[in-house]
Amino acid sequence: MRTLKLAPSIMTADFTRLGDQVLEAVAAGVDRIHLDVMDGHFVPNISFGPLVPQALRSLCPLPLEAHLMISEADKYLEPFFEAGVDSVILHIEVCPQIENTIKRVRNLKKKVGVTLNPTTPLSSIEQLIPNVDLLLIMSVQPGFGGQSFLPGSIDKIKQARQLIDKLNPRCELEVDGGINLQTISQAYHAGAEVFVVGSSVFNSKASVADNVRQLTESVHAR
Repeated sequence: MRTLKLAPSIMTADFTRLGDQVLEAVAAGVDRIHLDVMDGHFVPNISFGPLVPQALRSLCPLPLEAHLMISEADKYLEPFFEAGVDSVILHIEVCPQIENTIKRVRNLKKKVGVTLNPTTPLSSIEQLIPNVDLLLIMSVQPGFGGQSFLPGSIDKIKQARQLIDKLNPRCELEVDGGINLQTISQAYHAGAEVFVVGSSVFNSKASVADNVRQLTESVHAR
């Protein structure tokens, strides 16, 4: 059995008490903190730059992963790593020389993942899997929170699981978008192990700890 790992996205956290919310997630036993970095070019929204992970690094003992939904990600690798980020996730759509970018991250002694939009075929990143730590399947269109899980993502997750098992069993398989009590179980049993969770963890309906517990129980109840 794969170990279930949760990566709460701070995009849905209460930014007036961001540090407290992250610490609540840490106490609840999550695996890492997910940072959605958006520049208004590759995706419509703008989020934040290195200052946010720099502020979180001093209080968060968990790994910080930055999902770089930005054009020209090459220019910003060092600033994010210097701010305390442990890993970056690169989009195949906006990294024309992604193999060189992966090598740069390796030279900086950091972890690297790759991802692709829902309409981008898995074949576009198959050759990268042996050289990365993580493959992220987007189960919504990147750039907006609160979207519904795209049903076709399940087949893509299954295909990605087969590729990883064949090419690089140490590579993690992560899913991002529309993860809730129902879809997390479906995606886990399709082969995923790491889940980006936003409003299903940070909301006003229940505490972060209760939400994390419910997500975990929903997977193992099947």
